[in-house]
Amino acid sequence: MEYIILIVVLAVLLVGGLGSTFLVRSRTGRSVSKATVDELTGAADTQAPPEAAAEAGATATVTVPEQAAPAAPPKPAIEKPPPSAGRMVRLRARLARSQSGFGAVLLNLLSSGKLDDDTWDEIEEVLITADVGVGPARQVTADLRTKVKVEGTRTVDEVRQMLRAELLAQVETPASRAVRTERHEGHPAVIMMVGVNGTGKTTTCGKLARALVGDGRTVVLGAADTFRAAASEQLQTWGDRVGAQTVRSEKEGADPASVAFEAVSKGIDDNVDVVLVDTAGRLHTKTGLMDELGKVKRVIEKKASVDEVLLVLDATTGQNGLRQARVFAEVVDVSGIVLTKLDGTAKGGIVIAVQQELGVPVKLVGLGEGPDDLAPFDPATFVDAIIG
Repeated sequence: MEYIILIVVLAVLLVGGLGSTFLVRSRTGRSVSKATVDELTGAADTQAPPEAAAEAGATATVTVPEQAAPAAPPKPAIEKPPPSAGRMVRLRARLARSQSGFGAVLLNLLSSGKLDDDTWDEIEEVLITADVGVGPARQVTADLRTKVKVEGTRTVDEVRQMLRAELLAQVETPASRAVRTERHEGHPAVIMMVGVNGTGKTTTCGKLARALVGDGRTVVLGAADTFRAAASEQLQTWGDRVGAQTVRSEKEGADPASVAFEAVSKGIDDNVDVVLVDTAGRLHTKTGLMDELGKVKRVIEKKASVDEVLLVLDATTGQNGLRQARVFAEVVDVSGIVLTKLDGTAKGGIVIAVQQELGVPVKLVGLGEGPDDLAPFDPATFVDAIIG
């Protein structure tokens, strides 16, 4: 009996010792081995600090370093454009290459030894196909016919001078060709650019800003073409290249009149010389869009007067460009014409036709795709390029 009691006591002691050695209760209530606890806490080697002991049962947090934001693209270097003076002369050879066919045909006909009715009809036809228009073509032909009869000129040089004088008379206009860019009454000059889609209106606006900066003017650009997604970015790129600020809306389809108003306000606050407002290209047959163009002009005039409304026309469109010009002139009182792509397949006679149709002068011409290929229009240089 005594042996049985002794065996029971030893068994109890043995079981209790093993439990205290190999089993511990974790803070979460899950049983883990003491060896594992020692490994995690470091208790097998050293006494854990009080702070570590307090955090032994807490969930470990891993801190991931934040990624650095991508570097902003470097701003383009501000360019110094050349002045606008003399550009037409520098581009004369390019203009002559595109217009030489028109002038050469006329010179050959006028210099021929036989100037009968058929020849004069052919001269008139050449002028009409050169986009001069029916009325001006008949007038030029009649005047040349009279001069030939009176003066009896026949040599090539005499005919060239006679033709030059007649074309100059048709191209010249009493209206000033200067673009008004001077500050007045404490306000900057305000220029609106209007036209149909595809004429190069926004590009022309950027090129004009570049020419003005080259002439020493300060410029603010107003991106009031809010219907074409790329128009604002395109105009801002032009402005950034010459250090001109662009006022634009980040909201697609924003009110263009509001953007134009803000641009003029910015120009007044910053005391700049010129505010250029680019408007959305629109078909001249869309009455609603044309009315909106008139609204843009009226809203601008609440802040400052509009000094110029420049209608941008593609010189290659010929008589279709004239129809566009008539409608725009009725809505916003066009003060000047900008003819783009005059170095391409344009016949050149559109200069005469559009001036006589609207009674406003051609003020600027685009003679290429380069950033400095916008030039003030010079009649003498233009006529000389036509006749060679």
